[in-house]
Amino acid sequence: MIQRKEYLERLIAWKHEKVIKVVSGIRRCGKSSLLKLYQRHLRDTGVSDGQMLVLNFEELENDKLLNYKELYNYLVQRLYKGGYTYIFLDEIQKVENFEKAVDSLYIKDNVDIYITGSNAYLLSGELATLLSGRYIQIKMLPFSFAEYYGINKSRDKDKAFADYMSGGAFPYIALMGHTKEKADEYLEAIYNTVILKDIEERSARRESDPNKRKASDITLLKNVARFLASNIGSPMSVKRIADFITSSGRRVSQNTVDGYIEALEQAFIFYPAERYDIEGKQLLKRNQKIYIVDLGLRKYLLAKKEYDLGYSLENVVFLELLRRGFSVNVGKVGATEVDFVAAKDGAPQYFQVTASLTDENTFNREFAPLKSIKDNYPKTILTLDRFTPGNYEGIQVLNAVDWLLGT
Repeated sequence: MIQRKEYLERLIAWKHEKVIKVVSGIRRCGKSSLLKLYQRHLRDTGVSDGQMLVLNFEELENDKLLNYKELYNYLVQRLYKGGYTYIFLDEIQKVENFEKAVDSLYIKDNVDIYITGSNAYLLSGELATLLSGRYIQIKMLPFSFAEYYGINKSRDKDKAFADYMSGGAFPYIALMGHTKEKADEYLEAIYNTVILKDIEERSARRESDPNKRKASDITLLKNVARFLASNIGSPMSVKRIADFITSSGRRVSQNTVDGYIEALEQAFIFYPAERYDIEGKQLLKRNQKIYIVDLGLRKYLLAKKEYDLGYSLENVVFLELLRRGFSVNVGKVGATEVDFVAAKDGAPQYFQVTASLTDENTFNREFAPLKSIKDNYPKTILTLDRFTPGNYEGIQVLNAVDWLLGT
């Protein structure tokens, strides 16, 4: 298994803290493997197998524990008497009302709980209320480029990055080096599983509340997903999507489209970036941008479509900023735009992303918004070309591949 160093270090840092550790992310991004890596770490530091209770609810033998009372009784009878018990519950969202069992275990002494889930519903509604202040969330993504390149550093890094952009970053594909045909089959399986299992599962849980929108038309849901994938990095509005689908012969309301976008975001396929007024220091309600969790998945969805290299690079940078612990918004400064305002610990950084700066017009266009920002926080332009990196009036230009590798 590849060491998911950053995620593993976060789990280690929270060991024995009186909070539930929640690892969330799209299916097959490596959540189960992360728990196994952490379990190996525990063994290496003297924890016995008898102290670890490990359940994966995608395994048929655990079907009898899908009732929260049965799950609680099973676990409480097996708590370790001589020290800490480490409880690992993988894909816990399959257990209805699981939060009741988890909360009852949480209040016991010497119990350290780790759970994973493939849908953001995991931390919504009643669960958020019941466990408020009792959990921390580790949001997991497929491989970063540094993790991907670390598998085989003998390759030219620019060529490796081209492969990363094309094939995507799901661990199974990256590790096995499959052909395009097999990679597409694997991506199709992930996509259909997320659409048909996670989103329908979530939809079923909301049926009892007539005020909750649900995604029940799978064909329409997939059309919305393809539209979003085709327009990553572009200003997005619910009206624009509804009008596009209606123009293609299928009348749909904005309310329905909004519910479908929410479902796709809750399943961790797409991530929103709200617009932020840098001068007014406030979030704006309109024209957010959307990014996809994996470019290989995007290529699968848009198999016959050519798309812009700049937007793909922008998508990679957006996800990397999330991995590095930033909250990320799209910046508005006057009539111009900064690709990303990335904030951590209250301090912003500004990023522009472009495939190349070698054209003079592009150079001036990318620099103009950053120059108009009057504060002294870091301003960076990331590009794939290797001719323009340097410092220009305090604005740092970096090669994007080197930045992703931390070099």
